[in-house]
Amino acid sequence: MTYSRTSSCLCFSTRNLSMMNAKSTRSFLATLMLLAALSPSSLAFSTLHDRPKSFVRPDSLILVSHGPAALRMSSEPEAKKETTWDRITGPKLFKTVTNWNGIHSVPLVPLRIMTGLLMIHHGSEGGLGPANFGTPEFQGFVDYIVKPYFSFLPGSPDIWSAIHDYSEFFGGIFFALGFLTRPAALSLLVTMLSAVYFHLSASGLQGFPLGHVSNYSYDFEEPLLYSLIFLMFWFNGAGPLSIDSIIYQNISTEEEEE
Repeated sequence: MTYSRTSSCLCFSTRNLSMMNAKSTRSFLATLMLLAALSPSSLAFSTLHDRPKSFVRPDSLILVSHGPAALRMSSEPEAKKETTWDRITGPKLFKTVTNWNGIHSVPLVPLRIMTGLLMIHHGSEGGLGPANFGTPEFQGFVDYIVKPYFSFLPGSPDIWSAIHDYSEFFGGIFFALGFLTRPAALSLLVTMLSAVYFHLSASGLQGFPLGHVSNYSYDFEEPLLYSLIFLMFWFNGAGPLSIDSIIYQNISTEEEEE
């Protein structure tokens, strides 16, 4: 009788011990799971996934995916700031600018203004204004340039000479102001290409590119350079500090490109 009671007590104690061990094990596992859930990497991962997609930064994703390596990278010192000398001698020496906004548009302003101002006097032979009919300068242009080299044009040579003067005089003014720049650049481009044709017809290439001439520049050299400048502005527009840019800002419905 005593033996059976002792056995029953031992069995009861064993069952209680097993139940206590199972509870302790479950408690221990629950604690581990809770600690794992509260670890920094899990918090960062869950925070990133709870954010809207527009707020997930690529560098944050790299930090989570790479773990300690990313942390080591973030602790490294920042790259050396690029200096003006680096821009002159570094890889950017060979880079082509594709966007002429901002600082890259600054050289366009003096180029446009001075080119337009230098063009005005070409359209005012024989006086202050264009097309000075009856003056020796205007008549000389008609007799020695238009008639011999542009006789294929229909109409009166005097009319074509006047159109030439008006294009260069008023086109130069509009071009310098940056007003109706593309039409002005196109009209000036045509007159300068006509001048190139005239000089090539009259003097030829003059030994270009290695030939030497008495006035140190080829006769077609100046109008050719002017033509290239007007071609560029015909394609690209006036640039900053121009009337065209002010008009565009007030009438345009297009969104500015970033």
